[in-house]
Amino acid sequence: MDAALPPWRRVAKALEERIADGTYPKGSQLPGAVPLSVEFDVAPSTVAKAVRDLKNRGLLIASPGWGTFVA
Repeated sequence: MDAALPPWRRVAKALEERIADGTYPKGSQLPGAVPLSVEFDVAPSTVAKAVRDLKNRGLLIASPGWGTFVA
C-alpha cells in the first residue's frame, strides 16, 4: 500500500480493491471495525472513517443492527 496516504485512505483503498476484485461481492457483509483494525494495524476509528468514506461514495450501505454491506 502507499505509505504516503493517511491510514484511513490506505484502509479505504484496500477495501475498495477487495470490492472491485470480488473478495467482498455485492451484498456481502463487511467484517466489523475491530477485526479490520487488527488486520490493518490501525485504530477502529480509522476503519470507521474509511468505511464512512466508502459509504459516502456509494460503495457500502449500512443496515442498523445488521452491519455494513457492499452496495
